[in-house]
Amino acid sequence: LTNTLNPDINTKDLVEEEVVHYESFDGMEIPAILYKPHQASDENKIPALVWVHGGPGGQSRIGYHAPIQFLVNHGYAVIAVNNRGSSGYGKSFYKADDRKHGDEDLKDCIYAKNYLAQTGWADTSRVGIIGGSYGGYMVAAALTFTPNAFDVGVDIFGVTNWLRTLRSIPDWWESQRKALYKELGNPYEDSTYLKKISPLFHAENIQKPIMVLQGANDPRVLKSESDEIVEKARQNDVPVEYVVFEDEGHGFTKKENEIEAWGKILKFLNQYLKGEEKATE
Repeated sequence: LTNTLNPDINTKDLVEEEVVHYESFDGMEIPAILYKPHQASDENKIPALVWVHGGPGGQSRIGYHAPIQFLVNHGYAVIAVNNRGSSGYGKSFYKADDRKHGDEDLKDCIYAKNYLAQTGWADTSRVGIIGGSYGGYMVAAALTFTPNAFDVGVDIFGVTNWLRTLRSIPDWWESQRKALYKELGNPYEDSTYLKKISPLFHAENIQKPIMVLQGANDPRVLKSESDEIVEKARQNDVPVEYVVFEDEGHGFTKKENEIEAWGKILKFLNQYLKGEEKATE
């Protein structure tokens, strides 16, 4: 009945997403949304990105998603994984990652590479992982706990220190605090476990290029967290790009910042995943 798409967008540039399923390490079926670039073929294999939603407990769905379409339009396949713990698939699936974060849910993301290999048109020698908030945590977890699983990582407002994040939850977020304590752990009682699953304390394992984007006013993921993991990653002598937005919090509220962020993400991926020379500013 209506068409709300920006008239400046050429619909021929967009790709139609596809719902797919694949088996994870333990046989659990993982749903995902697959985006195939127009130019991808068996003769023209293209690099791919595993996209991880926020949450924990979020869900990637069918529908127009500007950042994903932007990346696909520039030649990257995207598989948006709904790892165990995602909402929309029943209570058992939703609770399947409780107290198993950075482990079984991460393996679900890694096993997406097996599905990509079966397509015939995805180049699984060039696969990155990207996500925001909890998805950003999964990026940092992948690069620290399974340092050879992905070739690059883009962490957007991601948690790297669960102890600090859970302790710094504001009073007005009380209901979410209780839910997170139940799912992830109580930082005052389960500090050993939370330190184990926090990428910040394992940053010496980072071996692949990493990009971190952070809002200076983020009340959920404090800037100090990103400062620290960036500093530690740089000590590993690997490519690290750090982008801080002084006028943002947890997520983008200003379109000009969002445009700047995705432009820089594309340049980062082109350099370290496609292997193109760094573009001049």
